[in-house]
Amino acid sequence: MSTEKKSSSPRIPTSALANLKVLDLATFIAGPYCATFLAEFGADVVKVELPGTGDPVRKFGTMTDCGDTLVWLSEGRNKRSIELDLRSKEGSDTLKKLVAEADVLCENFQVGTLEKWGLGADVLTGYQPKSNYC
Repeated sequence: MSTEKKSSSPRIPTSALANLKVLDLATFIAGPYCATFLAEFGADVVKVELPGTGDPVRKFGTMTDCGDTLVWLSEGRNKRSIELDLRSKEGSDTLKKLVAEADVLCENFQVGTLEKWGLGADVLTGYQPKSNYC
């Protein structure tokens, strides 16, 4: 009878935030950086960008051969992107559908901007009352 123990296969850890869905509406460093950290830990982060120009950080700093800056490559890593004009009905409606699926919404617009577009916290949290709005 053999007393040799079989080695178990190495356990592959799952990401801490693998089931978390995040919408990143924020621009320029602080807010998007928060969403980047969530993505680093496995969250599914969707970056909402302005049609035609994208996030301003795409053009901030040293440009690389791929057409994005080093700052963007750091801040935008592990995120998916979508272009939405939040001022339009179509963009607003699409955002509301995305919010209904999200667990976290990050934004750092000037106070009153989203409210002016009919997308304030009171409206968006109505589509997903359990979401975290930051």
